[in-house]
Amino acid sequence: MDRQRLLSGTHHDPHAVLGAHADPGGTAFVVLRPYARAVALLTGERRVELNDAGDGFFSGVLPLDAMPEYRLCVTYDGSDVAYEDPYRFLPALGELDLHLIGEGRHEELWKALGAHVMTHQGVPGTRFTVWAPHARGVRVCGDFCRWDGAAYPMRSLGSTGVWELFVPGIGEGALYKFDITRPDGTRTLRADPMARRTEVPSATGSVVAESSHVWADAEWMAHRADRPVCQAPFSAYEVHLASWRPGLSYRRLAVQLTDYVRDAGFTHVELLPVAEYPFSGSWGYQVTGFYAPTARLGTPDDFKYLVDTLHQAGIGVILDWVPAHFPKDDWALAAFDGEHLYEPADPRRAEHPDWGTLTFDYGRKEVRNFLVANATYWCEEFHIDGLRADAVASMLYLDYSREDGQWAPNESGGRENLDAVAFLQEMNATVYRRCPGVFTIAEESTAWDGVTRATHDTGRDGLGGLGFGMKWNMGWMHDSLEYIKRDPVHRKYHHNEMTFSMVYAYSENYVLPISHDEVVHGKGSLVSKMPGDWWQQRASHRAYLGFMWAHPGKQLLFMGQEFAQGAEWAESHGPDWWLLDPAYPAEPDHRGVLQLVRDLNHEYRSAPALWERDTDPAGFSWIAADAAEDNVLAFLRFATDGTPLLAVCNFSPVVRHAYPLGVPDAAMVWREALNTDLACYGGGDVRNPGPLKSEPETAHGRPDCLRVTLPPLATVWLRPA
Repeated sequence: MDRQRLLSGTHHDPHAVLGAHADPGGTAFVVLRPYARAVALLTGERRVELNDAGDGFFSGVLPLDAMPEYRLCVTYDGSDVAYEDPYRFLPALGELDLHLIGEGRHEELWKALGAHVMTHQGVPGTRFTVWAPHARGVRVCGDFCRWDGAAYPMRSLGSTGVWELFVPGIGEGALYKFDITRPDGTRTLRADPMARRTEVPSATGSVVAESSHVWADAEWMAHRADRPVCQAPFSAYEVHLASWRPGLSYRRLAVQLTDYVRDAGFTHVELLPVAEYPFSGSWGYQVTGFYAPTARLGTPDDFKYLVDTLHQAGIGVILDWVPAHFPKDDWALAAFDGEHLYEPADPRRAEHPDWGTLTFDYGRKEVRNFLVANATYWCEEFHIDGLRADAVASMLYLDYSREDGQWAPNESGGRENLDAVAFLQEMNATVYRRCPGVFTIAEESTAWDGVTRATHDTGRDGLGGLGFGMKWNMGWMHDSLEYIKRDPVHRKYHHNEMTFSMVYAYSENYVLPISHDEVVHGKGSLVSKMPGDWWQQRASHRAYLGFMWAHPGKQLLFMGQEFAQGAEWAESHGPDWWLLDPAYPAEPDHRGVLQLVRDLNHEYRSAPALWERDTDPAGFSWIAADAAEDNVLAFLRFATDGTPLLAVCNFSPVVRHAYPLGVPDAAMVWREALNTDLACYGGGDVRNPGPLKSEPETAHGRPDCLRVTLPPLATVWLRPA
């Protein structure tokens, strides 16, 4: 029976049969080497031929009282190959690891599961471990055995569902998969869910990885927690690495992307998902290798080099992270061991209707552990500074994109996915506890209460906050884009779309996103959304950026929009860099917008009023919120020490001379700090050239009045002289 189970790949304890075992005649040896012509035992200086027992089994008994150290010499078609016997080794995974895995509390799961190069019992090799609790048997196979796992059955370790095998002589770069026998006896070949490196898609193999990168960002890491992110300057450049400049590897990006972002003045880059994904058209949002940076651009160490280089330049790195769903590829996570493992068994919860994918079973402790550990993995192993969780709303609601009858309520009869809430709370609490200075961001498109509230604060709903550090402000994005795309003559009827965001601006800690989602699928680029001729479009584009950088909240801008690219983004070609070529006739149009973004970031960093009190209502005050007829918005921002910055936006195409603005201090002299209409940006160069002093005249309910020239379709920032 043991023989048949080993041959069929359904033996849960091959080490009980294979290897060396005490025998009445001494020590018995059993070896399984399919396709071998002969197998000899090498112990000391002795060579003992084992008997061919058929079906690839070789056996023999030596009159030895103690278990010897030995090697195998296997003959294939006349050539001899020497091996260490994998079945003479004790388990290479400790009892504490197994206990934590069983509890769903292994916060360093990537160190326990997957493929790990190590020296075990004095012999170098690789430990393979995989969680497959429903499997009747698991074998590891790869290029080291011509993808036939018959000689490498794994053992089941207790009741945890973990299978393990230490394979001597296997090292970095080896390709492998797991050959799993399902409960119904059929077999499936699966990539390692915990693989830290993969083949380049469309190949689907996992790769044994060992890091040799030496980090040089100690200063960055030591100080990134000095100031809470909500009280620090934060303007992020969102990048799809594969198309930013197509053909660049991680290491070439480390040079070119770092130089570009540093020159443009952004504080952070936010990377569209880097975890391995099979379909390029998903932009990385359908992940199959949650622990492996995509091999399209290089190795995991190459990706570390990119992060390291950005850090040394003073630039933080945010990673888009996708815990909401995964694709159905039959070599990846779906029905991994023949049963619903990572996905719920109930199809009403498992199917993600928007993307044809599967959702995670957040109620299963091992699945929660897989995802929570994954979040900390990127932060600890790759020094990532922030995680932006994608599609959080689709996780929170059981009826998300589902019609009546297509979803089942929770135990209280509600539509909230309580398991997903608990998972997000655990993830955030773990990341903030383990990784000082790291922050999390939620892409959450509903009015869920307490996305950025602490997990211990129950609030109105009694569920507790989700614990994110920040949340994308989708309402601001939608409303402001709806306003700015209208012809100026109609904007006065939609003035509230620019002011409404301040009603809820302090309900969460917000990021203002103009992301990839807003410049694809027929939506047009940011500049192409603007009405009017090309001059007016660029002017509105610049004015909008000036408004965005002055509004409470942090900024995020997708690549290409920083130089007013006119075409939509496509992952096949990326930004139109030729627009910045000095030889291009319209070059000032685009280089001017890029210069504005540089100056926005420079002035923003130098003005604590724009970032110190982003989450404090006392850091903001309207001056003109109701000037709808003029298409004018004016407001004050205040630093912690009270230093103000005055932002004025004129979204009409006419110059407004000596426009009255109520200000709080008659003795204060103001100077123009930024003007989006300057000629160097491509504007008409209407300015306030000298110092401006207020007069004792009532305006906007204030006792003093400052008269400012407002350029057409422009934003002006004024600071105390």
